[in-house]
Amino acid sequence: MNNVDEEYISYITEFAKSDAVKEMKKYVQHGDTSTYEHCLNVSYYSYKVAKKLGLNAKQCAIGGLLHDLFLYDWHDKDRDGKKEFFLPHGFTHGVVAERNARKYFNIDEICSDIIITHMFPLTIWKVPKYKESYVVLMVDKYLSTAEVFTRKRKRTMIPGVEF
Repeated sequence: MNNVDEEYISYITEFAKSDAVKEMKKYVQHGDTSTYEHCLNVSYYSYKVAKKLGLNAKQCAIGGLLHDLFLYDWHDKDRDGKKEFFLPHGFTHGVVAERNARKYFNIDEICSDIIITHMFPLTIWKVPKYKESYVVLMVDKYLSTAEVFTRKRKRTMIPGVEF
């Protein structure tokens, strides 16, 4: 790995090795991609974009990794006996993920904003405050689309990264 990748790894190792983040491996996100794999990809590519733009790449790496830390199967419409009719997963999971991120880690305001606003403009009531939030939400949209419409073996993954 080059130095940039080592820098990225140093930013996310503490988080990626946690039980909470590892739990994301149990849930399917899009197509045949786990929530963990999706978040790791969003984290890495958000970090790369932020570096190119001169933004806070560390916050993009951490926020990208934690942006879907909701820790449930979002395909289950009767989760814990609570029917989701009014506000389905797309509208609510950013808030749930942010609460979990605060529960398990010490995150700052930028990371919090990245997580809560990553579904904008679907969540129109919560507009991103930081450029880093826009980076993560755009990378998330791009990768989510790729995950739905491509097969796993054709997707670009982070070389040599597995926690």
